[in-house]
Amino acid sequence: MIETRIRKVGNSAVMTLTTEMLTILDAKDGDTLFVVRGDDGSLKVMAHDPSVADALAAAEIVMDENRDLLQALA
Repeated sequence: MIETRIRKVGNSAVMTLTTEMLTILDAKDGDTLFVVRGDDGSLKVMAHDPSVADALAAAEIVMDENRDLLQALA
């Protein structure tokens, strides 16, 4: 487990990614990261993956097309 701190910058809360974290993520300054919430409330940070971006875009289209049905099921 790697420990980091949250600090306030303007109106935002910022988590610092250490060099070790960036190495594990294979990410660098300016890269896009995805944060996904797990069923248990945890967060998973992932480096940008075009296939994930494509899947999220497709899911957004499906959700927009079926908004009323999804609302009824909720």
